[in-house]
Amino acid sequence: MTRYYPGLAEIVRGQRDLQPDLYGDIDFDRQPERLATLPGEPAALPTWVADREPLLRDDRMVELIRTATMLGDTVGDPLAALSARYSLTSLIGMVHRACREGVDAVPDAPPELVAFIASMEAVPDWIDMSLVGEGARQARFSAGLLSPFLTRGAFIATFTNTYAALPMALTGALSGRRAARRVNETANFFAVTTLPGALDRHGPGFEAAAMVRLMHSMVRYNALARSDRWDPAVYGVPVPQVDQMPAGMINLYIVAQRALRKGRTEFTPEERALAEFGRYRGFLLGLPEELLPSSPEAIVRAFHTRAALLRAGFDDATCGELVRSTMAAYLRAGNTRFDRIADAVEKSYSKAGFVAAFCRGDRHAARAMGVDLGQADLARIAVTAPFIVGRFLLARFAARFARLAPAVDRYVVRTVERRLVAYGNPEFVTDARKYTPTI
Repeated sequence: MTRYYPGLAEIVRGQRDLQPDLYGDIDFDRQPERLATLPGEPAALPTWVADREPLLRDDRMVELIRTATMLGDTVGDPLAALSARYSLTSLIGMVHRACREGVDAVPDAPPELVAFIASMEAVPDWIDMSLVGEGARQARFSAGLLSPFLTRGAFIATFTNTYAALPMALTGALSGRRAARRVNETANFFAVTTLPGALDRHGPGFEAAAMVRLMHSMVRYNALARSDRWDPAVYGVPVPQVDQMPAGMINLYIVAQRALRKGRTEFTPEERALAEFGRYRGFLLGLPEELLPSSPEAIVRAFHTRAALLRAGFDDATCGELVRSTMAAYLRAGNTRFDRIADAVEKSYSKAGFVAAFCRGDRHAARAMGVDLGQADLARIAVTAPFIVGRFLLARFAARFARLAPAVDRYVVRTVERRLVAYGNPEFVTDARKYTPTI
């Protein structure tokens, strides 16, 4: 019974009527195995992060996470279902053209495409768009100067739980060169959205968000409609919106934690802009307002409650293989000596970031998950940190001065653009023919 989020629950149950061929066999009133709601059940929330028991007593948050665990994308999924009538190339081409030129430029645009683009165009009144541009400027520092050395580590963090990692394992998209492509596509998306005007209606960030959203819906559609290995009673809905929240708002979670540690219950003006940028980007990816909280306490509580309700599970054949293949992937386009050194340095930082953020510095625990942080990695970090971290801190400091800020921003923008070239041209596609019998 829903008490706090009846509107969201209605949307979840309405998926069955909206797409009976996809959701008709799912019992939305049944709790899937992936949800651990009882005290004492093993969950994904580490004890050193937060105490699980008080979170389970928060009926409002428990209801939100439980409900959102069964939420797909009510406009993206119908669009993905068009792959039964259109080729994947045609479908992607329509989305690209609709983003760049408008839906009217697409001949005989299907109503599903019209609804999809319209939902992204309808800017909600709960986001302060006047702050988004400034938030993007703040986010550019990390996107250009730090994220390239941490993205892989954050990416593999999503593979440390069997229930959350299974959709990606099913696609077979993280083996060999496809692993490198997915990591670079993820880095590309988060970087391009920080460029000036990127999230404007016809900007490249808006288009990238549409493509990422379509890709997630394609995974969802193929798992439910074209695979007999996905069991909703166990895993719920593939790629649920509740799993998009941590991926899209991890930077805000870090900022929110920092604020709370300092005894602040509100964001500073700079942090508020960054939060509105992240919330708008999350909206474009399809997240509902309920999963895009705006205060430090609410953001941290949402993250912790999701982990508190996600049943613990690390299957080496699924999670371990995903982690190992992603960590082993070579992300550079070239193979020069500089490229190989740069790849090694990036891997070292990603390993260190993973160990610090998700294993509390326990290298043995990380090694058991497939991330081996060795002495060579620590040496690479020690040698390069003065430049990498120093450059980031210097740029942030210089940007505080009105006379220097424009020049610093131009430098950061150029750096992000160079990163985008290195990441390559993202495809944001998933091919059901390459799916593997992992489940």
